[in-house]
Amino acid sequence: MQRVLVVDVGGTKLATGVVDHAGQLISEHRTPTPPDGDAEAVWSALVGGIERALDGAGRPAVEAIGVGCGGPMQWPEGRVTPLTMTGFRDFPLRDRLQERYGAEVRLHNDAICVAIAEHWQGAGQEHANMLGMVVSTGVGGGLILGGALHDGATGNGGHIGHVVVEPDGPQCRCGGRGCLEAVARGPAVAAWAVEHGWNDGEPTAAAVTASARTGNKIAVAALTRAGRAVGLALASTVALLDLELVCIGGGLAQAGELLFGPLAEAYAEHAGVHYARAPRAIPAALGQQAGLIGAAALVLRGDRYWHA
Repeated sequence: MQRVLVVDVGGTKLATGVVDHAGQLISEHRTPTPPDGDAEAVWSALVGGIERALDGAGRPAVEAIGVGCGGPMQWPEGRVTPLTMTGFRDFPLRDRLQERYGAEVRLHNDAICVAIAEHWQGAGQEHANMLGMVVSTGVGGGLILGGALHDGATGNGGHIGHVVVEPDGPQCRCGGRGCLEAVARGPAVAAWAVEHGWNDGEPTAAAVTASARTGNKIAVAALTRAGRAVGLALASTVALLDLELVCIGGGLAQAGELLFGPLAEAYAEHAGVHYARAPRAIPAALGQQAGLIGAAALVLRGDRYWHA
């Protein structure tokens, strides 16, 4: 029986899997993204993960491939330049996958795939107008408007990570200043904590979160700053787009109330217009599998989620 191969390429991990026509994962494999690896090192690790996933599914015939990858990218051509991966620059990921596996490839932004997954099978199933967000190594998002994916002019619709939240804030890797991503992505949270005297573990967002849970004041302040930045960005985004719901996933979202509490406070302070007060910002429901499920939907639910 034919199956859909799914791939999720991120700055921290490379996830691969095989899904059936209902979008259920049959097999799944994860491997760390080679740190500072060049494009071919990342490609080699990705192919290795794909082969492991295919082995786990019994080597089925691949009818199509759905891919989520960090952006920005040339869409729908599938040439990717993820800000979180210094070695991947203008890499023809779609063409390379298509050449190797001989199947149609549909590739979109990884945060867009998370938004798709939450709308299709997760917390956003009952909502026609929602934002799906990832707060992790980077900060990204995807928009569902009128019950379907909104791609935008270049396939980057919903990229909330580059909404400006601190005009005089830190330089962003995109070339701008004060972007949400520059403030709230995991490495930025850890760097801010270290700069302010935190020394309670490895300089990672996970370690800062663990330290905050023990009451470390600097760690709590780092997560509060990130949460408030997300809340500020959401207040503007919801007012602009008249959304019903925001689903937030990614590694930093695992901080729970340490992030969502300050987020809610900042949102309440800045969402003044009446229709923006009701929408909720909630944790994503599908966890680490969301990226793969959303990639599958590019193929299996193309009427809603693939408009290339």
